[in-house]
Amino acid sequence: MAPSASFPQPAGVEVSTGARGIGACPDRRKVASNAMPTLVVLRHGESTWNAENRFTGWTDVDLSPAGEAEARLAGRLLAEEAGLELDSVHTSVLVRAVRTANIALDEMGRSFLPVRRSWRLNERHYGALQGMNKKEIAASFGPEQVKAWRRGFATPPPPVDTSDPRHPVNDPRYAEIPPAALPGAECLADVVVRMTPYWEDVIGPELLAGRTPLVVAHGNSIRALWKFVEGISEDDIVGLEVPTGWPRVVSFDDRLGFVEGRYLGDPAAVKAAAEAVARQAGP
Repeated sequence: MAPSASFPQPAGVEVSTGARGIGACPDRRKVASNAMPTLVVLRHGESTWNAENRFTGWTDVDLSPAGEAEARLAGRLLAEEAGLELDSVHTSVLVRAVRTANIALDEMGRSFLPVRRSWRLNERHYGALQGMNKKEIAASFGPEQVKAWRRGFATPPPPVDTSDPRHPVNDPRYAEIPPAALPGAECLADVVVRMTPYWEDVIGPELLAGRTPLVVAHGNSIRALWKFVEGISEDDIVGLEVPTGWPRVVSFDDRLGFVEGRYLGDPAAVKAAAEAVARQAGP
């Protein structure tokens, strides 16, 4: 991706400049050291509906007490990582991501960092499944169908129409987004299309400018990001699980080609958390 002279702000992005400002110059020490572009990605902590094993999607539920603890741990892990200096924060417009970022930043002593929030980082919209228990849906429709809805690349769940309160046209936070752009349901391929402009217009340029962003998002918007930046195949993306509350540090070359990604924290605990996500719809 070649950088252009200026990068327009995408529709639906709220900007908080903070102490340094979104457009502030990058840290000269980073530029001088020729450090590899680095991105940190964090899935929000466990939400109340995660705890109840419900399809959440764009439903705006809060963190559970366990999710708050996960956010604090993420902040401590980021604070303890040698040589990691965050410059900016990006979240979805959903409270579980917003609060995860706020708690982690408080834990790090970095609440002053500039923040952007965008609907493009929202979770996948689960349509008519939102609010339903995953294991009950699996019992009704079969585990393979639910796996296709949860993890398949091109299989959307049944949609809701615009008269349904679960459709985002009925939520005032999306009032400035063209209604035709707001989904009644999404497959992962749709999330890739939705998320990509934010990478190209906002995150990518920050990385090229020598900044280190933290993105706090959701299981499927993170899976969409990984598919795009890491070139993961449609078959392999089905098996990728993103654990709640564990930061992943990603390095790129100077043309934003993926180099490596690694989770912070105990590898066994990260693996167990990912396996727990995989079991949510049953064996």
